[in-house]
Amino acid sequence: MSHENSIQSIKENLVNSSRARKDLNRRKVIFGALFFLLVAIIGLFYIKWNPYYAKAFLAANKHSIGESIITGKAAVAPSPSWGAAVEYTTSYFRSVWKAVILGLLLGSLVQVLIPRTWVNRFFGQENFKSTALAGMAAIPSMMCTCCAAPVAVGLRKRSASAGSTMAYWLGNPVLNPATIIFMGFVLSWKFALIRIIAGLILVLGVSYWTNKMVNEKELSNISPLDLGGSEEIDAENFFVRWIKSLWPLVLDTIPAYLVAVFVLGAVRAWLFPVISPEWGNSLLVIIGLAITGTLFIIPTAAEIPIVQTLMSFGLGVGPGVALMMTLPAVSIPSLVIVKRVFPLKVLTLVTGSVMVVGIISGLLAGLMM
Repeated sequence: MSHENSIQSIKENLVNSSRARKDLNRRKVIFGALFFLLVAIIGLFYIKWNPYYAKAFLAANKHSIGESIITGKAAVAPSPSWGAAVEYTTSYFRSVWKAVILGLLLGSLVQVLIPRTWVNRFFGQENFKSTALAGMAAIPSMMCTCCAAPVAVGLRKRSASAGSTMAYWLGNPVLNPATIIFMGFVLSWKFALIRIIAGLILVLGVSYWTNKMVNEKELSNISPLDLGGSEEIDAENFFVRWIKSLWPLVLDTIPAYLVAVFVLGAVRAWLFPVISPEWGNSLLVIIGLAITGTLFIIPTAAEIPIVQTLMSFGLGVGPGVALMMTLPAVSIPSLVIVKRVFPLKVLTLVTGSVMVVGIISGLLAGLMM
């Protein structure tokens, strides 16, 4: 009898121990998620929400949010040179360095603090619901395409579907509510309306076809993704796992990022030549600027002063709208950053789609405005 009691006692202890371990892990998971949320809220408030709130009043009162990062107040950018490259690179990173750090932080922390089952539940399905949720999550982030890219990489590695990842990445710059408000005050609310309509079509359309093009069972097309592993959050090895998530993001982001910004900054005079009033709403000009805008890199909302300045020197509405749609959406550096989690066919899809939406938007705007 005593022996049976001992066995029963051992079983109860094991059950209680297992239950206690599960409860402890559950608390760790909740704490980790809350910590991630805290970092995101504090970072976004400091870097995005608070500054943009003040900038909205500037846009409303002065109908301007600053000079063009490409040309300043001039009609044309500086001639290609080492100095032009250094000047643009300095100006660009002075605008975005805080957001770059936040993007790297969130992109790495999501891989170690947010349970894969949670990501899969909300963003992991190949349906409209997951895509829409990811697109809505992008709206308060308000990051430029390069700063949102590390977060997109982190989500994808944490089992978000390809379409949801695309919706988050593309939705950040294209559906940025602050940028749309600035645009309404500076360029006109017609520009803002076009941005909303064309932006929704672009984000949802590309995300839909991304899901169709990527077979989640054939991840060999993508750089290896860590789809396994425990959900447990161990405080003792958290730092090690975070560094293992952060370091590849840094290596894949910063070097290519610096080089691309430097080169594009150097040759921006070739990409944005002197404006001729005779161009008007020429189809060739719209196509040319749509291609340029898709490949070039700018900080958040920088398309507004760029378009405002170029239009003041005679650029037509059509080419202006083409730039408004393509400049923020993607860029050469951001495409390089996300190549780890998207196959080439998806990168080709999003690049071509941005160009096409820019061209169509420009043509329609040229006819209607």
